[in-house]
Amino acid sequence: MKRSFLSMLVILITVISCTAQHVYVFAYFKGNGEDGLHLAYSKDGYKWAALKNDQSFLTPVVSKDRLMRDPCIIRGGDGLFHMVWTVSWNDKGIGYASSKDLVHWSQQEYVPVMEKEAGARNCWAPEITYDQKTGTYMIYWATTVTGKYTETLSGKESSYNHRLYYVTTKDFKTYSPAQLLYEPGFNVIDATIVKAGRQYMMVMKDETVEPAKKNLRLAYSDELTGPYSKAGLPITGNYWAEGPTTLQLGKDWLIYFDRYKDHRYGVILSSDRQKWTDVSDKISLPEGIRHGTIFTVSEQELQGLL
Repeated sequence: MKRSFLSMLVILITVISCTAQHVYVFAYFKGNGEDGLHLAYSKDGYKWAALKNDQSFLTPVVSKDRLMRDPCIIRGGDGLFHMVWTVSWNDKGIGYASSKDLVHWSQQEYVPVMEKEAGARNCWAPEITYDQKTGTYMIYWATTVTGKYTETLSGKESSYNHRLYYVTTKDFKTYSPAQLLYEPGFNVIDATIVKAGRQYMMVMKDETVEPAKKNLRLAYSDELTGPYSKAGLPITGNYWAEGPTTLQLGKDWLIYFDRYKDHRYGVILSSDRQKWTDVSDKISLPEGIRHGTIFTVSEQELQGLL
């Protein structure tokens, strides 16, 4: 009996140890996204080190511009890593690829998500969120459609005037028709959606040009595809922020974002998602890192990357 108890205790300790050995990986791009996917890792969610000497893990080959901006990687219900990215400044589709180990990737695909929308000008910063309840992936992005939402149109910044759109898929082979995901009453881009308790939390950028807002705000929904609530008050400070990605550490939520005017990254922290504190002075990231996403890998998977 004693030996059996000790054996169970060893197994329990091993299980706890294995589940605790998770590593955070940051997928990002540099420059204009010409050289492709970059990865960094962290054991604590604050101090990050570039992998592969900060060289590209995947060179973009799809679309006329062959860019790989704003990479979003998640681990799917099938255990694979699924990635989407911005392929061009002015195109009607996005890029997609998958991988078992983040080193060897499937053939890159161009997914023409807004091809049927005649006035669509772009598809920026696509992201994926997985709905475990239904086994469905939602891919969403920002698009300007000429002639729509003219009440928030500005003549500045090339008259971009975005709203958020989405498609769903279960296999990354067939996709639903594109639909409007979020119309907050202002120019909106760079959404990322995560499960927070029983709800889905959307972090988005208020892209209002006149007067310039350029801050991050939150909205919530009971279902992944919405409807989402009215956007809350800004959670970032007196600077321009974009490209948010979230990381939950225990009871704390971290939101990383690109302070692109300042050429550096910022981070805010909250335990209740109501009051946010700037902790940017506590982070360390690879030089030149741009808009990306954070996800989790195992210690074994990290060793494969190292």
